[in-house]
Amino acid sequence: MRSREVGGCDCPTPESRVPNPEGEQRMASELRFDVVGVGASCIDTVCRLPVFPEPTPARDKVRMQSQRRECGGQTATCLSTCASFGLRAAYVGVVGDDDDGRMICRELAARGVDVQHVVTAPRASASATILIDATGERLVLWHRDPELQYPVERLTRSLIGASRLVHVDDVDPAAALAAARCAREAGLPVTCDIDHVTPATRELLSYVTHAVFAAQVPLDLTGERDPEAALRALRRSHPGVLVVTLGDQGAVALDGDTLLRSPGFLVDPVVDTTGAGDVFRGAFIYALLQGRPMPDLLRFANAAAAESCTRAGAMGGVPTLEAVRNRLSGRS
Repeated sequence: MRSREVGGCDCPTPESRVPNPEGEQRMASELRFDVVGVGASCIDTVCRLPVFPEPTPARDKVRMQSQRRECGGQTATCLSTCASFGLRAAYVGVVGDDDDGRMICRELAARGVDVQHVVTAPRASASATILIDATGERLVLWHRDPELQYPVERLTRSLIGASRLVHVDDVDPAAALAAARCAREAGLPVTCDIDHVTPATRELLSYVTHAVFAAQVPLDLTGERDPEAALRALRRSHPGVLVVTLGDQGAVALDGDTLLRSPGFLVDPVVDTTGAGDVFRGAFIYALLQGRPMPDLLRFANAAAAESCTRAGAMGGVPTLEAVRNRLSGRS
């Protein structure tokens, strides 16, 4: 992949870096970020419909009520949430060398996310067309150019070790693996957004300390039929915290041998569910870095995800910390 840098980096290559063993103490001056996120960003074309189209003559054409373009993507939206809550967040990813790529960087920077480690790929793009019906539910049609792969030689100790936590998604498996591995060598917690099973999923999980899955993933990984059984099956090979998000039903987590069920919050009306899972993960990271106990952490993340559904868009749906606190207290 040919790429050029938006920001500079004088980090050593992986071959020259010295492993940082578990528990190594780092000077506070070295910690430039609370969270470094490695993964996806994109431009969403959001189409609001009265109903979803169906392959029938009566509904094979549906007139859009509105259409807009905005920034989204799993990791980009998660980091925007972290920044909204006051964390120092840095995005490590690839964007196209075009107006869309520049739009993503401008939006992230405006939201307080550091973009100096973003690289660009010529003639490459990532986009999603999101169909939203009258209930706020959505259908996502996405495309990501194979050229959008982050150069793993840039995922070095000086970058990863400048953070308190590293977050990865499963869109760029090679970069996710390199970042997660480097983070664990530095003794850092690693969170993840695993949306589907790939050949790299199990290896990636071996470096993740706090795994957050989309609802279907634990079932696909284990062959089990319900989230609790799937998480307990995963426990046999994964010692960390395991979480599965269940939409408006909230989340289920396995913390050690303790199963925790955290119900969702009622949202009426639902405006848009796009990005709710990404907001959940950003709120999860915020509460984790605060040292909150797992039941409180899950409740906070569920409240943030619910609050995001009252707003349109992925990044557009990122709530403020005050709004989440109001929902927790029943004032929203």
